[in-house]
Amino acid sequence: MTVVYALVLAMLTIAAMLTLWRLLQGPTTLDRIAALDVFVVLIVAAAAVYAAIYSDGSNIPLLAAVALIALVGSVTAARLVERWERHR
Repeated sequence: MTVVYALVLAMLTIAAMLTLWRLLQGPTTLDRIAALDVFVVLIVAAAAVYAAIYSDGSNIPLLAAVALIALVGSVTAARLVERWERHR
C-alpha cells in the first residue's frame, strides 16, 4: 500500500508543477483562475491522501470546507472577469 501512496503523491506533485506553470504562463486571466482552482483541488487531494496514510479522518470536514470555498471563489472570480471583459 505504501507504493500506491507514493505513486499517488508523485502524480499529484507532477500535476501541481504543471498547474503552477499554467498559472504563471496563462495567457488570459481565466486560464489563471482555472489553474488556481485546479491547484486548490490538488492540495485537497494531497491532504486526503495524507489522511488515508495516517488513518486520520479528523481533517475531512476541513477538506470539504476548503473545496467549497475554492469553488465559490473560482465562480466569483470568473463572473467578475466576465463582467470586466464586457465593460471594456
